[in-house]
Amino acid sequence: MAQKKLPSVILRAGEDRRVRAGHPWVFSNEILMDADAKAIPTGSLATLRAPGGEALGLVTFNPHSLIAARLLSTNPEATVDALFLGRRLAQATALRDRLIGVPYYRLIHAEADGLPGVIVDRFGDALVVQVNTAGMELLTPVLLEALEAELSPKTIVLKNDSPVRELEGLKRSTTVVKGDAEQPVELVENNAKFVADLSGGQKTGWFYDQRDNRRFMADLAKDASVLDVYSYSGGFGVLAAARGAKSVVCIDRSQPALDAAKAAAALNGVDKVVSFEKSEVFDALEKLGGKKFDVVICDPPAFVKSRKDLKTGTQGYRKLVRLAAPLVNKGGFFFVASCSHLVDPPLFAEQVRRGLRDASRTGRILRSSGAALDHPVHPGLPETAYLKALTLQLD
Repeated sequence: MAQKKLPSVILRAGEDRRVRAGHPWVFSNEILMDADAKAIPTGSLATLRAPGGEALGLVTFNPHSLIAARLLSTNPEATVDALFLGRRLAQATALRDRLIGVPYYRLIHAEADGLPGVIVDRFGDALVVQVNTAGMELLTPVLLEALEAELSPKTIVLKNDSPVRELEGLKRSTTVVKGDAEQPVELVENNAKFVADLSGGQKTGWFYDQRDNRRFMADLAKDASVLDVYSYSGGFGVLAAARGAKSVVCIDRSQPALDAAKAAAALNGVDKVVSFEKSEVFDALEKLGGKKFDVVICDPPAFVKSRKDLKTGTQGYRKLVRLAAPLVNKGGFFFVASCSHLVDPPLFAEQVRRGLRDASRTGRILRSSGAALDHPVHPGLPETAYLKALTLQLD
């Protein structure tokens, strides 16, 4: 089916350099926002043009958003249909199957997989889809058709509950578009079993981005006492127990998350090794006082969700380290992470350093890491490498 002639979005004079250099976003102040541009319906496909009229690619366009245009294809003649999206899905699936080996992974990681603003997490024959842009919102029926054709899932949950949707003028909602998502599903990660609530849990129900970091820390935890704070569904703590930790304490403020972690402990036969505590983490760390652990793991939610949170949020990481570092045995291991994309690696490392100094602890960084391999980064968007983690040994 031929695509009807698309409206044109024209860049201002001198504003085509970033797009030509491979950046997949165009900001509203880079576009000639004349009456024609403002009249283009929100989320429409459009041809992106250089100031002289040369077609640079095919974009989704939202005249009301700061990121006004998002590149879908450098081919301005491309037809965006289920076949187009299906090719991207097939390529992404083949890569994950090769990297991960089991069908439990982040299948689509937005721009890095050629589908801007789209997240798809795979749980065997269940998929959780997040659509965060107006352009992909309009293409959702086509995306669902392509997912059906490529993967024939039994369950699809459209978990459009992210606050970033509001920046695009979209409402937040969660819809089960196929199958049943009332019961938690089992997933396999690092040869251990876990459970995820696909419709009611945080984000998509599981955080695949920490897969490699969980494996690394579990390998350090053999015969060790482990404290896992912000434990969520037990990805770090239960795996550490499965890999031979002698004791694990999981602390989280969410009872449903702790219930999922308990279920995972039972599935892996380590429920006698792992204990659970429902508490606010800062309170719990202060109460633990003189207790010591061989391995302490801190994987907090984003402390910095917007630029206005930057100062207080970064202080939060410093405080977390100040409270957690004293609980690490001499020669023990300390893992701390930040998933706030606005906190860059140098800023995060500086807060960790200050927190250690506040706690009068010294040590060495063994490993600086990011998200797992199923969370690739678009070469033109290095700022989307949001996850930062440091593993240290403390003196």
